[in-house]
Amino acid sequence: MNCNGRHDFTICQGATLIKTFAFRQEDQTTPIDLTGYTARMQAREYVESDTVLIELTTENGGISINGPLGTVTLNLSATDTAAIEWDVARYDLELIDGATVYRPLTGKLKVSPEVTR
Repeated sequence: MNCNGRHDFTICQGATLIKTFAFRQEDQTTPIDLTGYTARMQAREYVESDTVLIELTTENGGISINGPLGTVTLNLSATDTAAIEWDVARYDLELIDGATVYRPLTGKLKVSPEVTR
């Protein structure tokens, strides 16, 4: 797992976000076993910004990991997405195994504004 995985995605404001990423071995079929890993993700308006717009971790319940399946799921409530007041942000996802930190995903988050309120 290295830092060349770019994935942009959209958050639908006012809707629950459940986004799952599957990490596979080089053969693209065998899951990478993430048992014992933790994860963290932050989004900021731009990389150098001091302001964190979103922070999801395994500790705060914003990220869940299915170790044997090699999946990482981001969870953000409809209440949390409804409170978003920005249009575009940058993020990265880090997976932690003991003292080793991997950064397999980075990209842009776009927000699709909610019309029905």
